[in-house]
Amino acid sequence: MVYTLAMQRVQLVGILNITPDSFSDGGEYVQPGTAVAHARQLFADGATIVDVGAESTNPRSRALTPAQEWQRLEPVLAELLPAFTDKISLDSYHPETVERAVKKFGPHFIVNDVTGMNNPAMREVVAEYHLKCIASHLPARFGTDIAAAHHAATLDDEQIVLRELLERRAQLMALGVPQTDIILDPGIGFGKTPELNRKLLGFAKLVPDSQVMIGYSRKRFLGEERFQTAPNLAAADVAIQNGAAYLRVHDVAAHAAHLFGAV
Repeated sequence: MVYTLAMQRVQLVGILNITPDSFSDGGEYVQPGTAVAHARQLFADGATIVDVGAESTNPRSRALTPAQEWQRLEPVLAELLPAFTDKISLDSYHPETVERAVKKFGPHFIVNDVTGMNNPAMREVVAEYHLKCIASHLPARFGTDIAAAHHAATLDDEQIVLRELLERRAQLMALGVPQTDIILDPGIGFGKTPELNRKLLGFAKLVPDSQVMIGYSRKRFLGEERFQTAPNLAAADVAIQNGAAYLRVHDVAAHAAHLFGAV
């Protein structure tokens, strides 16, 4: 399906995992040169933003310290941030990492916190340095413990997701972050049942006054063929039809061809 111009406002966020243990592409882009080359390819394929993450959210992965995370990120960011100003999102829940990136490279990137900025220190760093941010929902009761959320994936109420994200948005705005600099993500796959994950593809319709990113790419709720193109593009259709502004995906080229016909 090629969407009308009105629907083409959606933007693609390409995923760059510089990790050895991500569920989909762990180990493929751990070398800085390979990572930078892949980022450039994602942009060429049609990504508006490339999301760079150094710590896997795979439930079998081991959490990194901020120092370990920075060791992986620094050489990649050193190449990408000067070349793609304001087009790189830093996938981190460590406020120390974000602050370190600002001080070394400047505040010209987006913060993507998959723990929903449950850590107040992250909200303060975003506000202090005037950063655009993505607040991706992790049930508040888990704090920043992603592994615990994966092991107790029982949340089945989209109204809880909505309430907690709106609370987070209000907290950020109270610190001075403009609403236009806040993107909400319902956190598909983080502490939720498969049924709720499917429902959250349409989350954007619940918050028509906010930009929403939907991250479904290759996740388990899509079924046994989740690494194939078809179920991912079907998920894209649902997200867009409900008003999503951003799609976070691994296969940018296939999504661009499906949505726009050509890059």
